[in-house]
Amino acid sequence: MSTLDPADWSALRALGHKMLDDMVDHLAGLRDGPVWRPMPGVVRQGFTAPLPSQGAAPEVLYGRFQAEIQPYITGNLHPRFMGWVHGGGNPVSMLAELLAGAMNANCGGRDHAGIAVERQVIAWAAEMLGMPPETSGVLLTGSSMANFVAVLCARYKALGQAGRQNGAGGAKLTAYASAGVHRCVPGALDMAGLGSNALRRIPVDANFQMDIAALREAIAADKAAGRTPFLIVGTAGTVDVGAFDNLGVLADIAAAENAWFHVDGAFGALAALSSTLKPATAGIERADSVAFDFHKWAQVTYDAGCVLVRDPAMQLATFAQATSYLAAAPRGLAAGAPWPCDLGPDLSRGFRALKVWMTLSAYGSAALGGIVDDTCTLAQRLAAQIKASPKLELLAPVKLNIVCFGVAGFTDTQTADLVADLQEEGLFAPSTTIINGRLAIRAAIVNHRTLPEDIDALVTEILRRV
Repeated sequence: MSTLDPADWSALRALGHKMLDDMVDHLAGLRDGPVWRPMPGVVRQGFTAPLPSQGAAPEVLYGRFQAEIQPYITGNLHPRFMGWVHGGGNPVSMLAELLAGAMNANCGGRDHAGIAVERQVIAWAAEMLGMPPETSGVLLTGSSMANFVAVLCARYKALGQAGRQNGAGGAKLTAYASAGVHRCVPGALDMAGLGSNALRRIPVDANFQMDIAALREAIAADKAAGRTPFLIVGTAGTVDVGAFDNLGVLADIAAAENAWFHVDGAFGALAALSSTLKPATAGIERADSVAFDFHKWAQVTYDAGCVLVRDPAMQLATFAQATSYLAAAPRGLAAGAPWPCDLGPDLSRGFRALKVWMTLSAYGSAALGGIVDDTCTLAQRLAAQIKASPKLELLAPVKLNIVCFGVAGFTDTQTADLVADLQEEGLFAPSTTIINGRLAIRAAIVNHRTLPEDIDALVTEILRRV
């Protein structure tokens, strides 16, 4: 009989201990290495080999990992990674991944501890955001899938069971979000069969918030044309500049229109953990659904997205299917309904909740809220230095932890080259975005390892080059 277990468990144990020691050393020494390294062509070529018919020893594969994978990974663990909105992970979450992998639990359903852990995480998430205790939800890969789940729930509210059976048909449903909405929202409308053109991108004001008057006008125009406003999406922390829409007013408008009110809070929703920043999230507790990521500000290892749905019955009606071979039972392993597979699109689901549960349990909400405060304080430090320099220009208000700025007199090409040089030399990893038609340097400070001296060093290095 064939087995994948080793003939010698002691050898595997020794290799596992070495891997763990090496990874702890890796985390402890992050600051001493480059932020990112481009992958050499010869290394990249090594990942175009044909499928192996014979296996290699784990020790050999680990050697390849150390030489060809570990040095060329994204770099978001490094304290000077300031591009996009990538969390830095945490050591406890890393260990939780080991435990979850050893359990190899399918958390799509059935009655076992993995489901209980996930339900605890969902309850904690609802408590964080001030949503009702009965709030439903499920963990997913990230906010892209979480927003998709929310759009499908909104579609079910608008079309009912007929929408699941027959599709949208000729229904003229329209959704509304700010011009700064993340790309995953129109993508969700596309995947839901409604088409990305169903989304009305509402202009933003000087604070990058959705223009409420323009929203009301768009809704009125659509209703006059025989369309049905079914979804209003508020953004809590726009990806470009970290702006918050006026969620309370959007909730009022959605209620008046009998539309689903969803909040895309991919990273900004967790401002609710901060006593100083929590007021920015006012109104999020009124949402019909909220999408956010634990793998950003909460520093859980990738991936760990979450969707919360105020009405559990609505989420269940949107996704549940009756099949004899996956039927829940009143007792035994098949008990525990509703199963997570009836609350979202995934049937096969890993034990994603363990790393979230262990992170929240190990550090507590107060410490995670402190990280939110610290990263926003660092953003203000960077903004102050930009304002103080005649060579640098602040290009957008700094509301949270994202700073968009430029070099005075630089063309877009020069800005792109500057950012790429910083990345390729392994010194810093900011990103870029477009602000009012101009390419901006974008520093998103998310990592719990980033310190004031890292901010100072970024400014010093840029000024040295311009």
